[in-house]
Amino acid sequence: MKVLVALIILIVSMVIGVPVPLAFLMSSTQLCLVNGTNTQMLLSYGYKAINSVLLLTIPLFVLAGSLINNGGLGEKLCGTVEKSKLGKVKGGLGMVAVVACAVFGAVSGSSSATLSCVGSIMAPKMKEAGYPDGLVGALMASSGVLGILIPPSMLMILFAWAANVSVLGCFLATVLPGILLVVLLSLVNCFLFKGKSEASLADHLIQTAQMKEAAKAGKSAEGEKQTSAIPALLMPVIILGSIYGGFLTATEAAALSVFYAIPVGIFYYKKINWETYKTAMIDAGKTAGVIMIMMLTVQILSRLYITENLPDTILGVLTAISNNKYVILLMINLFMVIMGMLMDDTSCTILLTPILLPIMTSLGISPFHFAAILGVNIGMGNITPPTAPLLYLSGRITGAQVKDMLKPTLIMIAFAWVPTLLITTFWPIFSEVLPRILGYL
Repeated sequence: MKVLVALIILIVSMVIGVPVPLAFLMSSTQLCLVNGTNTQMLLSYGYKAINSVLLLTIPLFVLAGSLINNGGLGEKLCGTVEKSKLGKVKGGLGMVAVVACAVFGAVSGSSSATLSCVGSIMAPKMKEAGYPDGLVGALMASSGVLGILIPPSMLMILFAWAANVSVLGCFLATVLPGILLVVLLSLVNCFLFKGKSEASLADHLIQTAQMKEAAKAGKSAEGEKQTSAIPALLMPVIILGSIYGGFLTATEAAALSVFYAIPVGIFYYKKINWETYKTAMIDAGKTAGVIMIMMLTVQILSRLYITENLPDTILGVLTAISNNKYVILLMINLFMVIMGMLMDDTSCTILLTPILLPIMTSLGISPFHFAAILGVNIGMGNITPPTAPLLYLSGRITGAQVKDMLKPTLIMIAFAWVPTLLITTFWPIFSEVLPRILGYL
């Protein structure tokens, strides 16, 4: 009963707008008062839990994403995708936005950073091409979530830390679900876009952008086309290649991404100056500080929940409803989507991982399979009305009204997200094949 009260306090406080770390702290306080728990012991446990070198990866990737956004690399990545054949077919700019989010996600590792950077670049172009505001906002919200599925992903780093499993194995588990989501979102976008072929308009936009860049750099548009995007394109190749090649750990690769973005942004694209660098450092510091405080409070709360045998209680409730493994998985998926609706992806991951991992293990689900299921669920929860934190962020970035975004968002959930979730959940090899090939399973 006391655990139920703690859960109610947690959910109600988040629904009424209490900051997530404070909501976790309120729920923890209630359990401590009822049980007479030694709070000093809990604080010591939380500190030891977050005192990990692996967690340095998070502020480094946050800083890299901010530098990429301010340093011109994100714009070049989007421009390169746009110049491909994708930008010259019906619905092409929407497909460009989806692919650009996947590419940017391979560098930043963050859904909000991906949405902020690519959304601010692609939304005006899509509106000029005749895309309705609601479709633009909905597509950018769904595509921004690719930042937590396409590796390297901060979400998977947190999962690996909380579950004590290989980071690279978790990265690999979400690759195929992320690619499937790219394909399905692109197809749904083409179905929803009612305009005509975008070839002439896309060519005009590209040519205009090239002329402006050429005039600014004193070079021909052709020269820019051949050389300007190369450093931006090399960044994900270098980072992912160093991780999967075994040359660098995830933390070292995150540091490399910062050291790569700074000189390229300063000397090549000439868009990073002292002001933009200071802004990037401040943003990264704020984000990292919030995440670390959140992780401390979540660690304390999850420890209390596990002490109260919450995983066994949840499993008992689920098996009382049905003993069928697949029915239980459906109920767990629904629970994760609801939690993803209520809180951000970071706090949701570090809260649910220690609680649900024992349940999934008892059902014969491997940690890497669970990582993929959790990633897709949280991503879908973040864009599912009525709370949908990423949907509101997309509305602010693209200028779209949430009421106009609801219909296309629900269509994308039904025909892109739900199929991806069902395949990921009920076809284990889909998420396990890459970790298995590289020896993580």
